[in-house]
Amino acid sequence: MHAIQHRDIHTNGIRMHIAEAGSGPLVILCHGFPESWYAWRHQLAALAEAGFHAVAPDMRGYGQTEQPAAVEAYDIFQLTGDIAGLAHALHADRAAIAGHDWGAVVAAHCALFRADLFHSLALVSVPYQPRRAVNQTTWEQQTYPGKVFYQAIFRSPQSEPYFMSDIRGRLLAGLYTLSGDAAPDDRWNPVIDPASPPRHVTPKMPPWLSEDDLSYLTTEYTHAGFTGGLNYYRNMDRNWTLTPFLDRAKIVQPSLFIAGGRDPVLTFLPEAYRDLAINIPNLKANILIPDAGHWTQQERPAEVNHHLVSFLQSQL
Repeated sequence: MHAIQHRDIHTNGIRMHIAEAGSGPLVILCHGFPESWYAWRHQLAALAEAGFHAVAPDMRGYGQTEQPAAVEAYDIFQLTGDIAGLAHALHADRAAIAGHDWGAVVAAHCALFRADLFHSLALVSVPYQPRRAVNQTTWEQQTYPGKVFYQAIFRSPQSEPYFMSDIRGRLLAGLYTLSGDAAPDDRWNPVIDPASPPRHVTPKMPPWLSEDDLSYLTTEYTHAGFTGGLNYYRNMDRNWTLTPFLDRAKIVQPSLFIAGGRDPVLTFLPEAYRDLAINIPNLKANILIPDAGHWTQQERPAEVNHHLVSFLQSQL
């Protein structure tokens, strides 16, 4: 087995913590919210065993990576600049990139911005969504009139106090309710109706998550807080304003998409999922894993590893 090593590198003006294993062609693994490099713990060793140099950073603002103070420091250009700079710091001229959740958004934009550097792409959970005709806030208001989309809550300044008031409990609630193991009445709903009574869910420890896993994540967020990750959401309208050149942009690299059959993300991005093969014309496979939820590579590591390794080996 290949041991996971840790170190810091400097990229795009910040210090970034990375976990890595193996040697060979570079594969960068980008995590989402509320996670850390640890979300890819099951993939690092599997990719190393398959002959790759697998690298999972704590993304900007997360874990042991630096947290710039300005909200604007978390726009899509800075996030993709971090990952391109990471590849350069590792002396790679070419790299494969994979992303889950917000990491999928970053990975997709890395592919769009630097096709010369990122030769193949794997997206987990979040399908590529081309730039819409309106910004995120307007889309939410048009799509869910009179209701509140969860991202509006994440953009609120009240989000930090909410998450920090019970770090372990908030993390467990998210990991359980968005997983494929949540009971039907417990499953996360991305839209809140202010006219409806609040839901009360008692989160349970899903079978794929250990007490050690939850303790590690709780410790990381106790140290780093949630502001860095929440600032990704606070830049979505800004990202839209800054990227009119991405209208109707397609991803041209060979790509893989994997999601859980019970992932709630697919319920609010149905058009992006439906049109994946249009927006990514070189899509090699679209894999739905039955009964898995949003935390796909943690819930079903063996299946994700099989598909990811097979895809990456086919691109060598």
